[in-house]
Amino acid sequence: MNFLPGKLQFDDVLKQLESAGRVNAEQVASARMKGQGQGRHAIEQIAALQLEDTQNPGRKLTSSVLTQWLADEVGMPFEHIDPLKVDVESLSSVMSFEYAKRYHLLPLKVSEDRVQIATCEPLVTGWEDTIEQVTRKQIDKVVSTPEDIERFSLEFYSLNRSVSGAKGRTNSGGVGNFEQLVELGNMSNPDANDEHIVNIVDWLFQYAFDQRASDIHIEPRRDYSHIRFRIDGILHTVYQLPIQVGLAVVSRIKILGRMNIAEKRKPLDGRVKTKTPDGQEVELRLSTLPTAFGEKLVMRIFDPEVLLKGFDELGLADEDLKHWRSMIRQPNGIILVTGPTGSGKTTTLYSTLKSLATSEVNVCTIEDPIEMVEPTFNQMQIQSSIGLHFADGVRALMRQDPDIIMIGEIRDLETAQMAIQAALTGHLVLSTVHTNDAPSAITRLLDLGVPGYLVKSTVLGVMAQRLVRTLCPACKQPAEIHDDVWQQLVRPWSATKPARAFEPVGCLECRNTGYIGRTGVYESFVMDETLSELVHDGCDPQSLRKAAIKRGMLSLRLSGARKVASGQTTPAEVLRVTPEARQ
Repeated sequence: MNFLPGKLQFDDVLKQLESAGRVNAEQVASARMKGQGQGRHAIEQIAALQLEDTQNPGRKLTSSVLTQWLADEVGMPFEHIDPLKVDVESLSSVMSFEYAKRYHLLPLKVSEDRVQIATCEPLVTGWEDTIEQVTRKQIDKVVSTPEDIERFSLEFYSLNRSVSGAKGRTNSGGVGNFEQLVELGNMSNPDANDEHIVNIVDWLFQYAFDQRASDIHIEPRRDYSHIRFRIDGILHTVYQLPIQVGLAVVSRIKILGRMNIAEKRKPLDGRVKTKTPDGQEVELRLSTLPTAFGEKLVMRIFDPEVLLKGFDELGLADEDLKHWRSMIRQPNGIILVTGPTGSGKTTTLYSTLKSLATSEVNVCTIEDPIEMVEPTFNQMQIQSSIGLHFADGVRALMRQDPDIIMIGEIRDLETAQMAIQAALTGHLVLSTVHTNDAPSAITRLLDLGVPGYLVKSTVLGVMAQRLVRTLCPACKQPAEIHDDVWQQLVRPWSATKPARAFEPVGCLECRNTGYIGRTGVYESFVMDETLSELVHDGCDPQSLRKAAIKRGMLSLRLSGARKVASGQTTPAEVLRVTPEARQ
């Protein structure tokens, strides 16, 4: 099958599609009658017609499908551009933006002796020799969709120009000029307001939203500031900024977060509210940390959809959901959620409070800091600098006629005592503690100094949780589970091994990771008469755990095993995030 040399033409591509049996004569005639889009790539024009793929009934000839077909026809690899893997820093060293735009090219990866270049015009030649002479590297050509090449060329070359421009204008010296800036009284920091820095920060936010990141890390090193995104619980390096530019970017974000940009010697907290590309308001919580090479900045992105999620969307189901609903329906008592940082505790609590916050009740929270602003709650933030701690906050809330109180974390005896007092006086209290499993939360209260008789009379239950990545539904495929792996999941219980499970593959939908999104696995400890008899000063958490298991509690791993059996995740994910099951 032969294409005409040079730029792809609308009629020529249609003709080749018909010859390949991907469209029929009637579709070709209809496509020609509808005409061509002026100035658009041939692949884009045909994709816009939404023609049905005659070889795959029910599927459309999208730009991605057409480009993959084109790559096969011309004998070149197809490459879906993953923006996280593009070597943005080296773009301009390979070719200029004008040159890339003229030939519809985008450099993707640069190594010592090779450069991978994506094109949507695989039959346009003549540029290869020029690039090989300039770079002195061998070229690996791949075919990508015209939309991706156009979008990422504009986006990354613009970023590259901003970084280069900012590098030329920012003060040099990096770490060495911190004290100098303070001595000069330079409180406005003009570098942070430079148009190039503003462009970089805007790109950083939009890029993070587009990639579904939950956290943005800017980490200074000796010569560079590394930018990393946490996506579905895993950190990915996305860019390296020159150290001076990285420090100016941190200063710019501190200005947006109304933080003291002159203070670089101690940790600071702040907040930024902005919008996603589709117009949704998003809050980012900022935290800086002084390090050897400058301020490290972490931004936690709060999903605006979190408060709209139901319990089933969080992963709560079956017995766990039944236990949780029974606990939150009680008029008074303490409910604890436990797990490490990033395990979804805040999401669970906010979703629960949102479901409870009707016009008939007064919901009050005390947090450090306020994670997401919600109009239906009365939220207070602790301020250690003026002596407002969790215990003081709970004491104040008790005089505010609350029905439901959420305490961000029980860290000390005084806070625990105030939570107990609130529960005893007829309030429903929700809070978090940091323990590995649910029964250990009971012994943590005892270790803090809360008498056993108060724990057993106020605590309604504890729920431990973790987050596991969920398999991409578009590309997951059946797989066998080895007996030894299954035993690690269900030990010491005996659970029937599923006939088959699934494993990750990777596709365009999941950016070739095999996973998309996360779901919770839970361990519910519900206090009843049998378990409360075991709660006393100095009680053993293992005895509590064994008794809870006999009463029907499922471990985190066994809860994860159920999600493996239902095809939601993999054994490796469950084993990665859950502690070893003990009995």
